[in-house]
Amino acid sequence: MSKPESGTAADTATDTAADTGGARNEPAVRMDDVAVRFRSRKRDVTALRDVAMDVAMGEFVAIVGPSGCGKSTLLKLVAGLLKPSSGTVRLRGERVGGPRHDIGYVFQRAALLEWRSARKNILLQAEMRRMPAEQARRRTAELIEMTGLRGFEDALPHELSGGMQQRVALCRALLHEPPVLLMDEPFGALDALTREQLNVEMNRIWRETGTTVLLVTHSIAEAAYLANRVVVMTDRPGTIAEVIDVDLPPERDYAATMARPEFARVTNRIRTLLGAGAAAD
Repeated sequence: MSKPESGTAADTATDTAADTGGARNEPAVRMDDVAVRFRSRKRDVTALRDVAMDVAMGEFVAIVGPSGCGKSTLLKLVAGLLKPSSGTVRLRGERVGGPRHDIGYVFQRAALLEWRSARKNILLQAEMRRMPAEQARRRTAELIEMTGLRGFEDALPHELSGGMQQRVALCRALLHEPPVLLMDEPFGALDALTREQLNVEMNRIWRETGTTVLLVTHSIAEAAYLANRVVVMTDRPGTIAEVIDVDLPPERDYAATMARPEFARVTNRIRTLLGAGAAAD
């Protein structure tokens, strides 16, 4: 298995002083000239190069791009699951040097434990983080209500639809009230109607919680509907081709939003950047 090159000692030393002080005036996420290179016996592969971006506190940013361009790698860098070969990644003003506990992570597959109910799958997060029991129960009840899972608390995963399972996974990721939520193609395996419904729910949850969200998606429509800004990546080695502002109100009716000229402008620009062959979804 190939391994990424680590950042240099000089990078670490330079960053130490900058890591001190409060994070109030810092963006939620900052990437400065980030590159990721993987080395194996046969070849070297550059997954990302020259990536620089800021994500403001409370912002919703979607990341789109060709398959294999490093979108998921960006999320792993923010989570501290992968170290950059060069450049720096900061989370709320602190240099990311290892796995972070102040993020939530939602994957394409819900990855629920089949023998645990929906409620107990959500509470798994609390057990791992050793949250106070009463706080965890209260927060779980709030999230179940917020995500429309009321009445399904005691259902096992095989008794839930794919959309319901993803709601449980989202509750689990939000249980500890993370300031930053990372979402890696969380609705990609769902049917079109369920995906639209969860997009509407996600917009409402983001507005209610104020959580900073980074969403990786292959759906152009989903990116434009949910995000404040859309980061469009190039083919590998992935870098940022353009960052597009989405000039839409925070609260977005689905059908009405799809019909707005601002929505069409964003989706058309994304398709242009990705190439004429890019599909709408």
